[in-house]
Amino acid sequence: MKTPTAGSLGPLADQAHVIIIGGGPGGAACAMALQRQAAQLGRRLQITVLEGKDFHRERHYNQCAGVLSPPLPRLMEEELEVAFPHHLSRGAIDGYVLHSRRQALDLPETGEPSIALRRVQFDDYMLEQARQRGIKIWPARAVDLELHADKVVVYSENAPLEGDVAVGAFGLDEGTGAIFSRAAGYRLPSYLSSVVTKYHPGQEAMDRFGHRIHTFLPPVRHVEFGAVTPKGNHLTINIAGSSVDAPAMQTFLDLPEVRACLPGLHDLEQHQSNDLRIFKGRFPASLAHRFYGDRYVLIGDAGGLLRAFKGKGVTSAVLTGIRAARTMLQAGISQRAFAEHFRPANQDIIADMPYGHAMRRLTMLLSRTGQLDAVLDAARQQPALRTALFDAVSAHSSYREVVAHSMRPAIMAAVVQAGAHNLLRMPS
Repeated sequence: MKTPTAGSLGPLADQAHVIIIGGGPGGAACAMALQRQAAQLGRRLQITVLEGKDFHRERHYNQCAGVLSPPLPRLMEEELEVAFPHHLSRGAIDGYVLHSRRQALDLPETGEPSIALRRVQFDDYMLEQARQRGIKIWPARAVDLELHADKVVVYSENAPLEGDVAVGAFGLDEGTGAIFSRAAGYRLPSYLSSVVTKYHPGQEAMDRFGHRIHTFLPPVRHVEFGAVTPKGNHLTINIAGSSVDAPAMQTFLDLPEVRACLPGLHDLEQHQSNDLRIFKGRFPASLAHRFYGDRYVLIGDAGGLLRAFKGKGVTSAVLTGIRAARTMLQAGISQRAFAEHFRPANQDIIADMPYGHAMRRLTMLLSRTGQLDAVLDAARQQPALRTALFDAVSAHSSYREVVAHSMRPAIMAAVVQAGAHNLLRMPS
């Protein structure tokens, strides 16, 4: 194998400098994967992670529901040699309850459970693991970027940095996105908005609620889906859609089926409380434009590399960070290397996007027309459909697999029969 040459666009050479913009799970994972994989190849890299947020003192937050699912623990342990932080757990998720307007379907977990935790604590854990491995953490934001034939220059709030390649792991931050836009013609992915709040109903109510996530596909304008997630001593409530806002959250909270999941909410709303404060975030709904090129690559949300509609953003960020590291060390840091190696490595995510968008449109149609009840009725009779619904809401399987399992003739016949039965029961 040809020895990498310093300053070239080939595989990263010994003492090459990688600058990672963003110290969330994707950026930290990419840094640790680079260090570990380089050592296996007999090389030492300089790695700098820029992160302006203060996770340790919890001054900055990621508006994420904070549910981490398989295969994340295995990825961390096998690819990064980092133990999954079970000590941060606020409870295992043992299933889902899928709600239509008139009924609910219990979907118990059959495999390894997901873990609910606070994202800011997980982000702090990952960044600290990178720091303990000798990776330099630069506590500043990037303010500009230059891409040259022989190097990259990243200007930060503190001082400029020169390196061989820049990795963007900044999520959907518009300011950092504008830096890559000016330098490389990059464009942020399209996105769905997310509105998040929380509610402390008391320990007795939390015990009754249990360890399942309640998911909703409500017939509410702009709200595509909602969820209520148990997180130790409180419930995290989130909704998502193309233009959700605080009034949309209130409309969602006023739905009878949602109120039934939130005991004592009416009493809370009559008093001053820190509960039900609204926070807003967003997550990608498409690939980013020009998410790689000579001497740069975007991972995780910044590249639009996560599962359409459902997310699994942390797992995707870590996975794409590991894949970017492998590409840079084995194939190179040119646009061609990323096109021929990094993009195909993420084909499991990219190829599933059309199926995710189709599923998104179908679920909205079923919800708006009242036919979701028929699907839930049919699922009670068809185990394969229950499995498909579980995989859809949990993101444990690809949407391509979900669609394939749902299109079986027996399942389609059961849905049609249930729909006809529901129409006969409706008042004339």
